[in-house]
Amino acid sequence: MTNNLYKLLLEQEQKKYAIETGAQIHKKLQQITIDSTEKGDPELIKKIKKHNELLPFFNKNSKTEVPIAGYIDGNFVSRRIDRLTIDKESKTIIVLDYKTDTNKQINHDKYISQVLEYKILLEDAYPAYKIQCYILWLHDFCLEKCD
Repeated sequence: MTNNLYKLLLEQEQKKYAIETGAQIHKKLQQITIDSTEKGDPELIKKIKKHNELLPFFNKNSKTEVPIAGYIDGNFVSRRIDRLTIDKESKTIIVLDYKTDTNKQINHDKYISQVLEYKILLEDAYPAYKIQCYILWLHDFCLEKCD
């Protein structure tokens, strides 16, 4: 029984650490802008710049913590998008959701569903725009497109 209690407490401590770490990195990512100048945490900027595909998400036109709400299948849904960029010329919206999990498979389906909810809500709000959604896995800075 002592071993089970120890295991439970360890799991709780790891979960608490993951939540706190995730909140800290989300806050740092909110402050990053990479254009002709750079604003934000230099270490994170360095990681982002190693992945050219991430740069469009961190330009001066991107917005962070964007609230969105609407109805999906008759149910009211309210969400907050980590990072969103609207390109009026190409009529494209790109959505980026950060995930701190080190094991991508544990909650993968749940996360894909979450991002696709953003897409549905944005399609209602911007019917003339193409919506592209991505997950950025922060432990390895891998970008995953969500279809």
